[in-house]
Amino acid sequence: MNNKMFKSAVLSTLAMTASSWSTVVSSETFDNTQWNSVLEQANGQTVYFHAWGGSQEINRYLQWAGKELKDQYGVNFNHVKVTDIAETGSRLLAEKAAGKHDGGSVDMVWINGENFKSMKDNALLYGPFVSNLPNWQYVDKSLPVDSDFSEPTEGLEAPWGVGQLVFIHDKQTLNNPPMSYMEMLNYAKAFPNKLSYPKPPEFHGTSFLKSLLIDLTKNDPALAKPVSDADFQGVTKPLWDYLDEFHKVAWRGGKQFPAGTAETIQLLDDGQIDLAITFNPNAVYSAQANGNLSDTTTAYAMNSGALSNIHFLAIPWNANAKAGALVAINFLLSPEAQSRKGDISIWGDPSVLNKQYLTGSAAKTQQFKSVAEPHPSWQSALEQEWLKRYGS
Repeated sequence: MNNKMFKSAVLSTLAMTASSWSTVVSSETFDNTQWNSVLEQANGQTVYFHAWGGSQEINRYLQWAGKELKDQYGVNFNHVKVTDIAETGSRLLAEKAAGKHDGGSVDMVWINGENFKSMKDNALLYGPFVSNLPNWQYVDKSLPVDSDFSEPTEGLEAPWGVGQLVFIHDKQTLNNPPMSYMEMLNYAKAFPNKLSYPKPPEFHGTSFLKSLLIDLTKNDPALAKPVSDADFQGVTKPLWDYLDEFHKVAWRGGKQFPAGTAETIQLLDDGQIDLAITFNPNAVYSAQANGNLSDTTTAYAMNSGALSNIHFLAIPWNANAKAGALVAINFLLSPEAQSRKGDISIWGDPSVLNKQYLTGSAAKTQQFKSVAEPHPSWQSALEQEWLKRYGS
C-alpha cells in the first residue's frame, strides 16, 4: 500500500471511529475495541498542542507529560507556546477560509471562555468526544464540567483543571492585605506605586477587570447575559471610575503594566509591588519550591470570593493527529497526570477528578468561595474599552 492509500485508510478508520463515538455512552460501557483502534492510530503521530507558555512550572509539567506520552503510547507531544490562544483561533479561522479541512497545523488547544465560544460558533472543534474517553469515569461530575462561562460544552472540550483568581502577598511586608476592591483602592492611595495588574487583553489582566466589575456592581444580572451597547455603558461606569482613580496611584503611575502573572510574581519578590495575581490558588507553593517566592508568601481571595472557572482541552476539526490528541487528552485526565499536575511543588493546579483518585498534595488542595464568570461576550467588550481608554 502506498503512502497516499495508507493515509486514506487511516483517516477513514478514524472517521468511522469518530462517527460511532457520536452516540454518547457511559464510562462503564465505552467500547475497548474503538479505543484500541485510536491507540494504534496514535502511535507515531505528532501532536502540536497550542497552550499558554508564560509559566515555567506549567512548561516543565508539559515536558514531563510529553515524555510519558512518548514512552507509554509512542505519541510525540509538542507544546507550542502562545501568549494568547485567540491567536490560534485566528489561525484556525484562516485555515477554514482556505478550505484546509484536514492536515491542520493545530492538534490540541488549551481554551475556555470567549475562545471556546468563538471556536464553537465557527465550527472549529472536533467532537463530541469527551464522555467516551476512558478516563472520563474519574472526573468529578459535581463540578460544572459541561458548561464553560455559561456556554454548554456539548462534549467538544474536556475539563482539565479548576482556576480561581487570587492574590499573593508576603506576610512579612504586608500582614493585613486588602480584603475587598475598595480596600485595595484605599491601600493604593495610602501606599502609591505598590499595586498593579497585568495589561489586558492578557488573560490575568482581563480576569482582574471582570472580577472588579462583578464586585463593584454587586454582580449585576446583565453580566450573565450577552453584552449589549445599552447595558455596557451603564454597567461598566463604576469600573472605569475606579480605574481612573487606581491608575493615578498604581505602579509606575498606571502608565505601564506587568505583562502577566509571572511578572507580577517577580515584582512581588523584588519588593516593587505588594500583591501578585494568579489564577491558581496553589501557584504560590510551586513558586516557593522553585525559589521564585519566599516562604513567607501566601495566597488569598477577596471576602466576596474568587472569580472561578474550569479550563479545558479541545481538538480542532481539521487536526492532523486527532488520534494522538485523543490519547494525549485522555492521559492528561488520568489519576497519574492529574495528581502530578495538582502537586503543589510542581504546578498545583486544582484537579477536575474526584479526590478519591488523587494522591499526594493534589488530594488536599483547598478552593476559595466561587464567583461565577460573566457571559463570555463581556470579555471582548471590556478588553476593547480598556485598550481605548488606557492602552496607549
